[in-house]
Amino acid sequence: MLSQLTVRNFAVVKSLDIEFHNGMTAITGETGAGKSIALDALSLCLGSRADANWVRPGQEKAEISAVFTLAADSPAYQWLISNEFDTDEDCVLRRVIQRDGRSKAWINGTPVPLSQQKSLAPLLVNIHGQHEHQLLLKEDHQLSLLDSYTRHQHLLDKVQEDYRNWASVEKQYQHYQQQKEELEAQRQLLEYQVNELNEFALTDGEFEELDQKHKRLSNSKVLLEAGVFALNALYEGEHNNAAGLVQSASQRLEEAAEMDTALTPINQLLQQAKVHIEEAALELRQYQDDLELDPGELQIVEERLSTAINLAKKHQIPGAELSQQHKKLISELNSLEQAGEHAEQLDEERQQARKTYRDSAQKLSNSREQAAKELSQKISQSMHELNMPHGRFVIQVEHDASARATRLGTDQVDFLVTTNPGQPIQSLNKVASGGELSRISLAIQVMTATQKTVPTMMFDEVDVGVSGPTAAIVGSMLQKLGKTSQVICVTHLPQVAAKAHHQLQVSKTTDGAETETAVTALSNEQRVIELARLLGGDKVTDMAKANAKELLAS
Repeated sequence: MLSQLTVRNFAVVKSLDIEFHNGMTAITGETGAGKSIALDALSLCLGSRADANWVRPGQEKAEISAVFTLAADSPAYQWLISNEFDTDEDCVLRRVIQRDGRSKAWINGTPVPLSQQKSLAPLLVNIHGQHEHQLLLKEDHQLSLLDSYTRHQHLLDKVQEDYRNWASVEKQYQHYQQQKEELEAQRQLLEYQVNELNEFALTDGEFEELDQKHKRLSNSKVLLEAGVFALNALYEGEHNNAAGLVQSASQRLEEAAEMDTALTPINQLLQQAKVHIEEAALELRQYQDDLELDPGELQIVEERLSTAINLAKKHQIPGAELSQQHKKLISELNSLEQAGEHAEQLDEERQQARKTYRDSAQKLSNSREQAAKELSQKISQSMHELNMPHGRFVIQVEHDASARATRLGTDQVDFLVTTNPGQPIQSLNKVASGGELSRISLAIQVMTATQKTVPTMMFDEVDVGVSGPTAAIVGSMLQKLGKTSQVICVTHLPQVAAKAHHQLQVSKTTDGAETETAVTALSNEQRVIELARLLGGDKVTDMAKANAKELLAS
């Protein structure tokens, strides 16, 4: 619950320190005194948007802090733990607004982005504004009220999860469908290219082999002549071949080495040279025997090499890379074919995701329909208590299994009402007058508030348009709500204020140069005076005091 609110230099407030207690607290005061100032200040601690105009004139900054006492099993306490904030019995929210409009926020002394304060706020306080009856006419707000009463968050979470999953799969499928024609054209081209290369069937390294073989076959005559010349020069020539000359030189040196042994190593080199020459001659004979002079084979090699070169040009690559290109195209074709199979799988997944979402939306709708009947009866009863004896309220839930999917399901929720005998039940915005709408709104707020797990509820002049005996009933409703939750109510009605367990008075003073607002906790005697003022105006009579005492006693 909210235990303390501290406000410094906020609007017309110079300094406020307000303590709050369990039960129902009424905030009253003269018109224009700023009864809602505490709620406005608290809203800033809960993450609402800051405005430089909130800073008191002549000051550099406004500062607000709110202290909440938490139970260890409360959602707010668990939020603090999960977000790694220091935790004890209190949660302290602080907000500072600079003159230039900049602001800073803290949770338990730790600086935080405003989004974190906003995230925590719904677990601490639920604020019902005086204009909420206007929101009541909007379909999305009606749906939100029904869901807050039903407390089926697990079903809402499941629908949202299934919606995200379906949307994700659908997006992938639609993307593939948009690319389908282009992908099919790519597949056909790849299939043609792969078939062409399959038919040619060039193996790894074959292009280099063809190129080398072509050079040898096309130059076989030159190669043969070079081999014959070299063989004659080395070994087979009739006169002065290399082998004979080396042999002669070796014999002469061998004889001379008997006179000078220094020639022996030289002679050994010549003998080795002779061996190498003989081996080279042997290799040349073998080369000549193996040299092919078949014109038919040359033609075959030329045709295959030419085809390989033309295919390489078509793919704009060197001929030596044609085999690798072939493998690459096969891989790309396989990927496209697998993409087609994946599209079929995606289609199955989207159909399943759609069914899962529709099933979840149906369960959510069933829960809403059941809760709608219960809440309709309770609101109808509250309307009777609020001086609408013939009022009947119906929450209509229409489920369309084929409707456009949303994160909140596929239900159409409509609040229907009739307030007079013989009047047909119709949509709320077509039937209720302003005063009736305020009372219906209050009945709905009180009924839905009983389902909240939030420890503190604030009502900002939700009794607008209510008076007389009905006002006392409104006060009783809020008082009853205050038995299970902390209720803080800004009101101008004495019948409502009298039902509160505690009462705060807002007053405004001015010295002609400055205006200041103060908030005072009233004793029982002071409450009598304040209630008498609310009953009779500025002039507090003995009769007004007597009526005030009677209100408090009741």
